[in-house]
Amino acid sequence: MAENKFTSVDEYIASFPADVREVLEEVRRTVRAVVPDAGEKISYQIPTITLGGKYLLYFSAWKEHLSIYPIPPVDEELAAALEPYRSGKGTLKFPLNNPIPYNLITRLTEAFVTERGGQRT
Repeated sequence: MAENKFTSVDEYIASFPADVREVLEEVRRTVRAVVPDAGEKISYQIPTITLGGKYLLYFSAWKEHLSIYPIPPVDEELAAALEPYRSGKGTLKFPLNNPIPYNLITRLTEAFVTERGGQRT
């Protein structure tokens, strides 16, 4: 990741090599498929998806993985599916050298929306 002060999610994504940009754009599309009118901004120098003016989730790329944070309350089935990707209490790490499980990101986004009271924009 470039050591820039990013002013937009587009700028953040553009700072990565093409293969990582593709992953970041697909995460963005995956989240927007669940919450089409969600907002986005840079917070803590990483992309932040917002709902109703409040953060919904953060995502970022690193040298060897994609991270999504925090982890919302999830049911047992989703918790089991996410377990291989857990890193610490509130972070998920998806290795960039493996296929990204976008279906899990969809389910995770749905859990974030449910945690925020079920509102979808």
